[in-house]
Amino acid sequence: MASAAGSPSPSPKSSTTLGQGVPPRVRFCPSPTGNPHVGLVRTALFNWAFAKHHQGTLVFRIEDTDAARDSEESYDQLLDAMRWLGFDWDEGPEVGGPHAPYRQSQRMDIYQDVAAKLLDVGHAYRCYCSQQELDTRREAARAAGKPSGYDGHCRDLTDAQVEEYKAQGREPIVRFRMPDETITFTDLVRGELTFTPENVPDYGIVRANGAPLYTLVNPVDDALMEITHVLRGEDLLSSTPRQIALYKALTELGIAKQTPRFGHLPYVMGEGNKKLSKRDPQASLNLYRERGFLPEGLLNYLSLLGWSLSADQDIFTMEEMVAAFDVADVQPNPARFDLKKCEAINADHIRLLEVKDFTERCRPWLKAPVAPWAPEAFDEAKWQAIAPHAQTRLKVLSEITDNVDFLFLPEPVFDEASWTKAMKEGSDALLRTAREKLDAADWTSPESLKEAVLAAGEAHGLKLGKAQAPVRVAVTGRTVGLPLFESLEVLGKEKTLTRIDAALARLAA
Repeated sequence: MASAAGSPSPSPKSSTTLGQGVPPRVRFCPSPTGNPHVGLVRTALFNWAFAKHHQGTLVFRIEDTDAARDSEESYDQLLDAMRWLGFDWDEGPEVGGPHAPYRQSQRMDIYQDVAAKLLDVGHAYRCYCSQQELDTRREAARAAGKPSGYDGHCRDLTDAQVEEYKAQGREPIVRFRMPDETITFTDLVRGELTFTPENVPDYGIVRANGAPLYTLVNPVDDALMEITHVLRGEDLLSSTPRQIALYKALTELGIAKQTPRFGHLPYVMGEGNKKLSKRDPQASLNLYRERGFLPEGLLNYLSLLGWSLSADQDIFTMEEMVAAFDVADVQPNPARFDLKKCEAINADHIRLLEVKDFTERCRPWLKAPVAPWAPEAFDEAKWQAIAPHAQTRLKVLSEITDNVDFLFLPEPVFDEASWTKAMKEGSDALLRTAREKLDAADWTSPESLKEAVLAAGEAHGLKLGKAQAPVRVAVTGRTVGLPLFESLEVLGKEKTLTRIDAALARLAA
């Protein structure tokens, strides 16, 4: 690892560009396994913003060589997620490009050819060690206080040894031969890093069944697709010296033109300061879509996990991010995912929407199967009237259903705790007075309705806050919700008075 321990030296980060007039080529290359998660989205976002900022190219590549775990369903979800997030890619699935195909499962012949060439020139060799032998030698190395990586046992087998292994029926894997030299590179996020040979042993690139491993296919595709910058998670940092050595070999073979610049993005931490994993409930992108996060709100928050626009501005558009983004400004320290802050930033983006846009984005939560009211009960005029008031109260769009259900259900759904809290001794008398005042009020003015409830409260020695609580619960079923008097105006006089009557009857019972 870097300086034996893997930590970056204090040397400054270098420029992220390759030189004047050379636009960067970056890639986002997820595996289609399971649901997309927010850590994956953060990586895609930084690559997308980097490419956009430098007028470069974003290559979207699918790493689907693991047939046991990959699925077409996950592949379709990845494409759908990219579209929902607003990421446009310059090369890749559904777009094409000069380096097609962009699914690794369709590029197997390429990897087999490269592996053969590496074997021919001695940059790779066949390893016949069994798993049991590997485990035994690793345990012995650990017991002796030595590095426990592959010990090079098959690096220089004689012909006789090879024939003996073949006679035993052993099927070899292919290993890349790491050079016996220190590897130093400047990480775009972490500065200069140094890896010593004993910490980067030879590694497998092809399985015994002939299937290529990630350690081969990823760098080969980056080389052939002329990727200039690799921005990826910190968990892949240990593989970087291996890839640098492989790039050198690929360059000698005429397969690679250059070694890309690497930048390793900080971990996203979840509960208990542990790395956020796919298994964590709050990691799933689908969860945020289902709850009604805006793509722009979620992306704004994810961009703050390791980067910031400025010290005093947390809310910004993706256009503003693109204009300012430089991977050299990404901080190497782990970033903690804070759901409450994510919700707060999303709420700010909801407020920024045009009202017409807001009303349309809420549609999925206003109809079956999400909405609890009958489709014919939905009233478009009431929705248009209440929407501007709802927009000021939501953190996520899914909250709209509970906030407006009182408008479209035949009667309110009472939260028993709210009923008990609001309907204290004397509430029946207050409601009778409020009904009388509201009956005489001007129903074209929320201010008039407020004055009516205020007057009812004063008649019973109550301030407005105490007076309106029983009215709100009687009409909406809840103690909190949208602005009360605007809600009463939209619901209408007849339904409001009928619900107050029903509440009085329930109190009497």
